[in-house]
Amino acid sequence: MRKFASSLLLAGALFGATALSAAGGAKTYQVTGPVVSVDGGVVTVMKGKDKWEVNLGSATAPKVGDKVTITYTMTATSVEVKGAKAEKAEKPAKKATTKKAA
Repeated sequence: MRKFASSLLLAGALFGATALSAAGGAKTYQVTGPVVSVDGGVVTVMKGKDKWEVNLGSATAPKVGDKVTITYTMTATSVEVKGAKAEKAEKPAKKATTKKAA
């Protein structure tokens, strides 16, 4: 019975990990540095000479001066689909000519 329960637990863990990796297909990124400002749900982190602004969402807001590592994903807020490029027009086929016998 223990073997069955262990096998069932392992199968569930593998299924759960597979489902999560398939569903969460977005790649994650990180930025690390000191917090220079927190304003309206946006945290600004100084990375080298660049300022990175990241929306906090439901994450806990850090304080100015805290050194943080923020893990984030890139998410589209809107998508505008442009018309497909026009396909090149095919050249008309040459007409076959037949010579009449004289």
